[in-house]
Amino acid sequence: MSDRHDQERDDIFRRLDRLAIDQKAFAELIGMSADKLSKVRSGTRRFQAIEADDARKELDRLEREGRSPARPLVPDHLPTRTIDAGETAAVMRMDLSFALGPGTNIDEHYIEGEPIEFDISFLRQLTPSPPDRLRVVDGIGDSMGETIRDRDQLILDLNQRVLNMQDRIWAMSLFGAGAVKRLKAIGQGRVLVISDNPDVPDQEVDANDIALVGRVVGSIRRH
Repeated sequence: MSDRHDQERDDIFRRLDRLAIDQKAFAELIGMSADKLSKVRSGTRRFQAIEADDARKELDRLEREGRSPARPLVPDHLPTRTIDAGETAAVMRMDLSFALGPGTNIDEHYIEGEPIEFDISFLRQLTPSPPDRLRVVDGIGDSMGETIRDRDQLILDLNQRVLNMQDRIWAMSLFGAGAVKRLKAIGQGRVLVISDNPDVPDQEVDANDIALVGRVVGSIRRH
């Protein structure tokens, strides 16, 4: 008899097939690699709790929008429609401070705080991901130098959790501690963790030591 994990997996892929959604594009939407999602489908890998939760939320959104075989899913692009000036959307604040220096302990689950209203046109300049896949967090420390200062508010895109772009800034768990760093893949399974502050040395780590939470797509500076 299938256990709970198998039933959860089967339900997600049934919904995916019913909506005629391209699996690779769906993997990008929920921040997984296409290879990992294929392994889940074949039964050689299980969804992590946060991955399954992201998949269900994204399917809920697509079902609300009325996706159908006549309108298959493709990776999102910047919208072509005109957005009315002043139109806003709520972005949830993540009640967690990612360390820009040594790091603070985090786990797989994050406590969310109050929503913050942003101009939609501003968000669309940062990322095509929907507002419900964005989060706002505070950075702490000075290891990112002038790029990100202590107490800057950071906008994270939770849809981007695969290291498929070089020289970008990511929020992550590094050796089990929260951090915001620039990452660069430098070889098979090896990643260079870069601090923009020249006084803070870079680190070469194993890719398995990093769990990406989201890509930093913008910041709000206090004056």
